[in-house]
Amino acid sequence: MCGRYVTPEQAAAEREFSLRRSSWHFQARYNVAPSLEVPIVRLSEGGREGLMMRWGLVPFFAHGETPRYSTINARAETLATAASYRAPWRRGQRCLLPAAGFYEWHVAEDGGKTPWFIQATDQTVFGFAGLWDRSVRTDGSEVLSCTIVTLPANPLLARIHNIKQRMPAILERDERDAWLGGDAALAQRALRPYPEERLRAWP
Repeated sequence: MCGRYVTPEQAAAEREFSLRRSSWHFQARYNVAPSLEVPIVRLSEGGREGLMMRWGLVPFFAHGETPRYSTINARAETLATAASYRAPWRRGQRCLLPAAGFYEWHVAEDGGKTPWFIQATDQTVFGFAGLWDRSVRTDGSEVLSCTIVTLPANPLLARIHNIKQRMPAILERDERDAWLGGDAALAQRALRPYPEERLRAWP
């Protein structure tokens, strides 16, 4: 899973993701928490667009009301079947969440928890695979929101995140287009645990 992460500087994200247009405004944050507005990249009219969305997906059928269950992470294995995610998956509402690192917690034998910080060694700014959705409140206003896709952990993350053994889906640079604009099969193939030799982690 991924419950906290770091956003890069806006200029660095714009360079990394070659945006056609953007309406976002953000600064680097070192402890991004669920329910905050976060930067995302999606396709719009054939180009990449940067905008802000709520982290924690509010499904279209929720009429803008935040679900009582957690929707900050979506399991890659059930994107096509889980009630909150199958509609945006079917509609191709895929996005990238720009990040510069993320946190996972290691649980010791005595129950104590130690946060670890993880970065990619080959991508100073990288993109989590995500889904987004639009939900309309009864007053007609809309909520745009997103979730981070997670996968079974690679060996490094399995040792760190040793209870649930999950990790966020970090996309290779050359698979971003497949995730954003490819068909479902191409997008699914882009979801692989990032190689442990290209990650560094410390408590």
